[in-house]
Amino acid sequence: MQVTLALWAITLGAIALLIALDFVTVSRKPHDVMFREALLWSIFYVGIAIAFGVGLVIWAGGDFGSQYFAAYLVEKSLSVDNLFVFVIILTQFAVPSALHQRILLFGVVLALVLRAIFIAVGAAALSLFAFTFVIFGAILIWTGVQLARHRNEDPDPMDNVIMRRIRSRISFTESYDGTKMFTRINGSRVATPLLMVMIAIAATDLLFALDSIPATFGVTQEPYLVFTANAFALLGLRALYFLLKGLLDKIVYLSTGLAVILVFIGIKLILTYFHELFPDTIPKIPTNLSLVFIALTLVVVGFASWLKIRKDPEAKAHAGRLTGHSDEGEGNS
Repeated sequence: MQVTLALWAITLGAIALLIALDFVTVSRKPHDVMFREALLWSIFYVGIAIAFGVGLVIWAGGDFGSQYFAAYLVEKSLSVDNLFVFVIILTQFAVPSALHQRILLFGVVLALVLRAIFIAVGAAALSLFAFTFVIFGAILIWTGVQLARHRNEDPDPMDNVIMRRIRSRISFTESYDGTKMFTRINGSRVATPLLMVMIAIAATDLLFALDSIPATFGVTQEPYLVFTANAFALLGLRALYFLLKGLLDKIVYLSTGLAVILVFIGIKLILTYFHELFPDTIPKIPTNLSLVFIALTLVVVGFASWLKIRKDPEAKAHAGRLTGHSDEGEGNS
Protein backbone atom coordinates (compact mmCIF):
# COMPACT_ATOMS: atom_id res chain seq x y z
CA MET A 1 0.00 0.00 0.00
CA GLN A 2 1.55 3.28 -1.16
CA VAL A 3 0.93 6.06 1.37
CA THR A 4 2.57 9.40 0.63
CA LEU A 5 3.82 11.87 3.20
CA ALA A 6 1.10 14.24 2.01
CA LEU A 7 -1.60 11.67 2.83
CA TRP A 8 -0.07 11.07 6.27
CA ALA A 9 -0.02 14.84 6.87
CA ILE A 10 -3.66 15.23 5.79
CA THR A 11 -4.74 12.30 7.98
CA LEU A 12 -2.88 13.54 11.05
CA GLY A 13 -4.22 17.04 10.48
CA ALA A 14 -7.80 15.76 10.23
CA ILE A 15 -7.42 13.77 13.45
CA ALA A 16 -5.93 16.81 15.22
CA LEU A 17 -8.92 18.90 14.03
CA LEU A 18 -11.36 16.30 15.38
CA ILE A 19 -9.62 16.35 18.77
CA ALA A 20 -9.69 20.17 18.77
CA LEU A 21 -13.38 20.10 17.83
CA ASP A 22 -14.03 17.70 20.69
CA PHE A 23 -12.22 19.94 23.15
CA VAL A 24 -13.66 23.27 21.99
CA THR A 25 -17.29 22.24 21.52
CA VAL A 26 -17.70 19.67 24.27
CA SER A 27 -14.88 19.43 26.79
CA ARG A 28 -13.82 23.08 27.22
CA LYS A 29 -16.50 23.64 29.86
CA PRO A 30 -16.90 20.65 32.22
CA HIS A 31 -20.50 19.44 32.37
CA ASP A 32 -22.55 16.29 32.78
CA VAL A 33 -23.17 14.56 29.45
CA MET A 34 -26.72 13.42 28.76
CA PHE A 35 -27.65 10.34 26.73
CA ARG A 36 -28.79 12.29 23.64
CA GLU A 37 -25.52 14.23 23.40
CA ALA A 38 -23.47 11.04 23.82
CA LEU A 39 -25.58 9.25 21.19
CA LEU A 40 -25.15 12.01 18.61
CA TRP A 41 -21.37 12.16 19.12
CA SER A 42 -21.13 8.37 18.92
CA ILE A 43 -23.04 8.33 15.64
CA PHE A 44 -20.79 11.12 14.35
CA TYR A 45 -17.54 9.26 15.10
CA VAL A 46 -18.78 5.87 13.90
CA GLY A 47 -20.04 7.58 10.74
CA ILE A 48 -16.61 9.11 10.12
CA ALA A 49 -14.92 5.73 10.63
CA ILE A 50 -17.29 4.01 8.19
CA ALA A 51 -16.99 6.82 5.63
CA PHE A 52 -13.21 6.54 5.82
CA GLY A 53 -13.43 2.78 5.27
CA VAL A 54 -15.73 3.21 2.25
CA GLY A 55 -13.35 5.79 0.81
CA LEU A 56 -10.48 3.39 1.39
CA VAL A 57 -12.30 0.65 -0.53
CA ILE A 58 -12.82 3.04 -3.45
CA TRP A 59 -9.24 4.31 -3.40
CA ALA A 60 -7.17 1.24 -2.45
CA GLY A 61 -9.47 -1.72 -3.12
CA GLY A 62 -11.63 -4.16 -1.20
CA ASP A 63 -8.76 -6.08 0.39
CA PHE A 64 -7.34 -3.04 2.17
CA GLY A 65 -10.87 -1.98 3.06
CA SER A 66 -11.50 -5.36 4.69
CA GLN A 67 -8.23 -5.09 6.61
CA TYR A 68 -9.21 -1.65 7.90
CA PHE A 69 -12.69 -2.72 9.01
CA ALA A 70 -11.30 -5.84 10.71
CA ALA A 71 -8.72 -3.72 12.55
CA TYR A 72 -11.38 -1.16 13.49
CA LEU A 73 -13.63 -3.88 14.93
CA VAL A 74 -10.76 -5.27 16.98
CA GLU A 75 -9.87 -1.83 18.35
CA LYS A 76 -13.50 -0.90 19.01
CA SER A 77 -14.08 -4.09 21.00
CA LEU A 78 -10.85 -3.57 22.97
CA SER A 79 -11.85 0.05 23.62
CA VAL A 80 -15.03 -1.15 25.34
CA ASP A 81 -12.87 -3.18 27.73
CA ASN A 82 -10.75 -0.04 28.16
CA LEU A 83 -13.92 1.76 29.21
CA PHE A 84 -14.48 -0.78 31.98
CA VAL A 85 -11.14 0.18 33.48
CA PHE A 86 -11.89 3.90 33.08
CA VAL A 87 -15.16 3.40 34.97
CA ILE A 88 -13.28 1.59 37.75
CA ILE A 89 -10.71 4.40 37.99
CA LEU A 90 -13.30 7.19 38.00
CA THR A 91 -15.38 5.34 40.59
CA GLN A 92 -12.50 4.34 42.86
CA PHE A 93 -11.20 7.92 43.01
CA ALA A 94 -14.73 9.37 43.35
CA VAL A 95 -14.17 11.77 40.45
CA PRO A 96 -16.91 14.43 40.16
CA SER A 97 -19.05 13.67 37.12
CA ALA A 98 -18.42 17.12 35.61
CA LEU A 99 -14.71 16.24 35.29
CA HIS A 100 -15.23 12.95 33.47
CA GLN A 101 -15.08 14.51 30.00
CA ARG A 102 -11.78 16.31 30.64
CA ILE A 103 -10.18 13.14 32.00
CA LEU A 104 -11.44 10.99 29.14
CA LEU A 105 -10.22 13.48 26.54
CA PHE A 106 -6.78 13.39 28.17
CA GLY A 107 -6.90 9.59 28.07
CA VAL A 108 -7.82 9.56 24.37
CA VAL A 109 -5.05 11.98 23.35
CA LEU A 110 -2.43 10.13 25.38
CA ALA A 111 -3.60 6.79 23.97
CA LEU A 112 -3.22 8.14 20.42
CA VAL A 113 0.32 9.33 21.12
CA LEU A 114 1.37 6.05 22.75
CA ARG A 115 -0.13 3.95 19.99
CA ALA A 116 1.52 6.04 17.28
CA ILE A 117 4.87 5.32 18.95
CA PHE A 118 4.16 1.59 19.28
CA ILE A 119 2.90 1.40 15.69
CA ALA A 120 6.15 2.92 14.41
CA VAL A 121 8.21 0.51 16.52
CA GLY A 122 6.04 -2.48 15.61
CA ALA A 123 6.13 -1.72 11.88
CA ALA A 124 9.92 -1.38 11.95
CA ALA A 125 10.26 -4.65 13.88
CA LEU A 126 8.00 -6.53 11.46
CA SER A 127 9.90 -5.24 8.43
CA LEU A 128 13.30 -6.11 9.89
CA PHE A 129 12.55 -9.31 11.79
CA ALA A 130 9.86 -11.60 10.41
CA PHE A 131 9.98 -13.61 13.65
CA THR A 132 8.25 -10.59 15.28
CA PHE A 133 5.02 -12.15 13.97
CA VAL A 134 5.59 -15.12 16.27
CA ILE A 135 6.49 -12.86 19.22
CA PHE A 136 3.35 -10.74 18.73
CA GLY A 137 1.28 -13.89 18.30
CA ALA A 138 2.64 -15.41 21.52
CA ILE A 139 1.90 -12.18 23.41
CA LEU A 140 -1.70 -12.16 22.19
CA ILE A 141 -2.26 -15.84 22.98
CA TRP A 142 -0.84 -15.37 26.49
CA THR A 143 -2.99 -12.25 26.96
CA GLY A 144 -6.11 -14.05 25.77
CA VAL A 145 -5.53 -17.05 28.05
CA GLN A 146 -4.85 -14.84 31.07
CA LEU A 147 -7.89 -12.69 30.34
CA ALA A 148 -10.04 -15.82 30.14
CA ARG A 149 -8.61 -17.15 33.42
CA HIS A 150 -9.26 -13.88 35.26
CA ARG A 151 -12.39 -12.84 33.37
CA ASN A 152 -14.41 -12.47 36.59
CA GLU A 153 -11.97 -10.03 38.20
CA ASP A 154 -11.46 -6.29 37.92
CA PRO A 155 -8.06 -4.55 37.86
CA ASP A 156 -7.02 -2.42 40.82
CA PRO A 157 -5.70 0.98 39.61
CA MET A 158 -3.50 1.27 42.71
CA ASP A 159 -2.02 -2.21 42.28
CA ASN A 160 1.16 -1.23 40.44
CA VAL A 161 4.64 -0.02 41.34
CA ILE A 162 4.25 3.43 39.74
CA MET A 163 1.11 4.33 41.68
CA ARG A 164 2.49 3.13 45.01
CA ARG A 165 5.77 4.98 44.52
CA ILE A 166 4.08 8.25 43.60
CA ARG A 167 1.73 7.92 46.55
CA SER A 168 4.70 7.50 48.89
CA ARG A 169 6.64 10.49 47.51
CA ILE A 170 3.95 13.14 46.96
CA SER A 171 1.55 14.63 49.51
CA PHE A 172 -2.07 14.40 48.43
CA THR A 173 -5.24 16.08 49.59
CA GLU A 174 -8.46 14.06 49.73
CA SER A 175 -10.59 16.69 47.99
CA TYR A 176 -10.71 17.90 44.38
CA ASP A 177 -10.09 21.52 43.39
CA GLY A 178 -11.83 21.84 40.04
CA THR A 179 -9.54 20.82 37.20
CA LYS A 180 -6.36 21.53 39.19
CA MET A 181 -3.89 18.72 39.79
CA PHE A 182 -2.06 20.75 42.46
CA THR A 183 -3.42 23.14 45.04
CA ARG A 184 -2.30 24.94 48.18
CA ILE A 185 -3.43 24.07 51.70
CA ASN A 186 -2.13 26.16 54.61
CA GLY A 187 0.57 27.53 52.35
CA SER A 188 1.83 24.10 51.27
CA ARG A 189 1.62 22.84 47.69
CA VAL A 190 -0.10 19.44 47.56
CA ALA A 191 -1.49 17.24 44.79
CA THR A 192 -5.20 16.68 44.36
CA PRO A 193 -6.67 13.24 43.61
CA LEU A 194 -6.96 14.36 39.98
CA LEU A 195 -3.20 13.84 39.57
CA MET A 196 -3.55 10.21 40.67
CA VAL A 197 -6.47 9.77 38.26
CA MET A 198 -4.42 11.10 35.35
CA ILE A 199 -1.50 8.81 36.22
CA ALA A 200 -3.84 5.82 36.50
CA ILE A 201 -5.38 6.66 33.10
CA ALA A 202 -1.88 6.97 31.59
CA ALA A 203 -0.84 3.58 33.00
CA THR A 204 -4.03 2.05 31.61
CA ASP A 205 -3.38 3.56 28.18
CA LEU A 206 0.13 2.13 28.19
CA LEU A 207 -1.05 -1.39 29.04
CA PHE A 208 -3.82 -1.34 26.44
CA ALA A 209 -1.43 -0.03 23.78
CA LEU A 210 0.88 -2.99 24.45
CA ASP A 211 -2.02 -5.37 23.75
CA SER A 212 -3.95 -3.58 21.04
CA ILE A 213 -1.10 -2.82 18.62
CA PRO A 214 -0.06 -6.48 18.18
CA ALA A 215 -3.76 -7.34 17.82
CA THR A 216 -4.21 -4.78 15.03
CA PHE A 217 -1.04 -5.92 13.27
CA GLY A 218 -2.62 -9.37 13.37
CA VAL A 219 -5.27 -8.34 10.83
CA THR A 220 -3.21 -5.89 8.77
CA GLN A 221 0.50 -5.16 8.47
CA GLU A 222 -0.09 -1.74 6.90
CA PRO A 223 1.01 0.94 9.42
CA TYR A 224 -1.40 3.46 7.89
CA LEU A 225 -4.37 1.15 8.41
CA VAL A 226 -3.20 0.21 11.91
CA PHE A 227 -2.97 3.88 12.89
CA THR A 228 -6.25 5.02 11.35
CA ALA A 229 -8.18 2.06 12.81
CA ASN A 230 -6.76 2.90 16.25
CA ALA A 231 -7.40 6.61 15.84
CA PHE A 232 -11.04 6.31 14.73
CA ALA A 233 -11.80 3.74 17.44
CA LEU A 234 -10.26 5.97 20.12
CA LEU A 235 -11.82 9.23 18.92
CA GLY A 236 -15.27 7.89 19.74
CA LEU A 237 -14.18 6.53 23.12
CA ARG A 238 -15.31 9.52 25.16
CA ALA A 239 -18.80 9.57 23.65
CA LEU A 240 -19.03 5.78 23.91
CA TYR A 241 -18.26 6.00 27.64
CA PHE A 242 -21.25 8.25 28.33
CA LEU A 243 -23.43 6.20 25.99
CA LEU A 244 -22.62 2.82 27.53
CA LYS A 245 -21.67 3.57 31.14
CA GLY A 246 -25.09 2.36 32.31
CA LEU A 247 -24.83 -0.77 30.17
CA LEU A 248 -21.17 -1.75 30.59
CA ASP A 249 -21.84 -4.03 33.54
CA LYS A 250 -24.43 -5.89 31.44
CA ILE A 251 -21.97 -7.12 28.77
CA VAL A 252 -21.07 -10.05 31.00
CA TYR A 253 -19.24 -12.08 28.36
CA LEU A 254 -17.13 -9.27 26.90
CA SER A 255 -13.89 -10.43 28.56
CA THR A 256 -14.46 -13.98 27.33
CA GLY A 257 -15.17 -12.74 23.81
CA LEU A 258 -12.06 -10.56 23.78
CA ALA A 259 -9.99 -13.51 25.00
CA VAL A 260 -11.26 -15.60 22.07
CA ILE A 261 -10.50 -12.80 19.58
CA LEU A 262 -6.97 -12.24 20.94
CA VAL A 263 -6.12 -15.96 20.81
CA PHE A 264 -7.51 -16.19 17.26
CA ILE A 265 -5.43 -13.22 16.09
CA GLY A 266 -2.36 -14.62 17.88
CA ILE A 267 -2.73 -17.91 16.00
CA LYS A 268 -3.22 -15.96 12.77
CA LEU A 269 0.04 -14.08 13.31
CA ILE A 270 2.01 -17.25 13.98
CA LEU A 271 0.49 -18.94 10.92
CA THR A 272 1.41 -15.87 8.84
CA TYR A 273 5.07 -16.33 9.74
CA PHE A 274 5.15 -20.06 9.03
CA HIS A 275 3.12 -19.63 5.84
CA GLU A 276 5.97 -17.53 4.44
CA LEU A 277 8.37 -20.37 5.23
CA PHE A 278 6.15 -23.24 4.08
CA PRO A 279 3.53 -21.77 1.71
CA ASP A 280 2.44 -25.17 0.40
CA THR A 281 1.78 -26.78 3.78
CA ILE A 282 0.89 -24.02 6.27
CA PRO A 283 -2.35 -22.15 5.51
CA LYS A 284 -2.80 -18.40 5.91
CA ILE A 285 -6.02 -17.09 7.41
CA PRO A 286 -7.50 -14.59 4.92
CA THR A 287 -8.56 -11.12 6.08
CA ASN A 288 -12.20 -11.61 5.13
CA LEU A 289 -12.37 -14.71 7.34
CA SER A 290 -10.83 -12.73 10.21
CA LEU A 291 -13.39 -9.96 9.73
CA VAL A 292 -16.29 -12.43 9.78
CA PHE A 293 -14.89 -14.28 12.83
CA ILE A 294 -14.40 -11.09 14.84
CA ALA A 295 -17.84 -9.73 13.92
CA LEU A 296 -19.58 -13.04 14.75
CA THR A 297 -17.73 -13.28 18.07
CA LEU A 298 -18.94 -9.81 19.05
CA VAL A 299 -22.51 -10.66 18.01
CA VAL A 300 -22.41 -13.87 20.06
CA VAL A 301 -21.00 -11.93 23.05
CA GLY A 302 -23.83 -9.41 22.86
CA PHE A 303 -26.58 -12.02 22.42
CA ALA A 304 -25.21 -14.37 25.10
CA SER A 305 -24.85 -11.46 27.53
CA TRP A 306 -28.45 -10.44 26.88
CA LEU A 307 -29.65 -13.98 27.57
CA LYS A 308 -27.56 -14.15 30.75
CA ILE A 309 -28.99 -10.88 32.08
CA ARG A 310 -32.53 -12.02 31.32
CA LYS A 311 -31.93 -15.24 33.25
CA ASP A 312 -29.92 -13.64 36.06
CA PRO A 313 -30.52 -9.86 36.40
CA GLU A 314 -27.91 -9.70 39.19
CA ALA A 315 -25.08 -10.89 36.92
CA LYS A 316 -22.36 -8.27 36.41
CA ALA A 317 -19.63 -7.89 33.82
CA HIS A 318 -15.98 -7.51 34.76
CA ALA A 319 -13.11 -5.93 32.86
CA GLY A 320 -10.86 -8.94 33.46
CA ARG A 321 -7.18 -8.74 34.27
CA LEU A 322 -3.97 -10.41 33.18
CA THR A 323 -2.92 -11.48 36.66
CA GLY A 324 -4.94 -12.35 39.74
CA HIS A 325 -4.33 -12.42 43.44
CA SER A 326 -5.62 -15.97 43.48
CA ASP A 327 -7.74 -18.25 41.36
CA GLU A 328 -10.26 -18.76 44.14
CA GLY A 329 -13.78 -17.81 43.35
CA GLU A 330 -13.29 -17.91 39.58
CA GLY A 331 -16.12 -19.53 37.79
CA ASN A 332 -18.28 -19.09 34.74
CA SER A 333 -19.96 -15.79 34.23
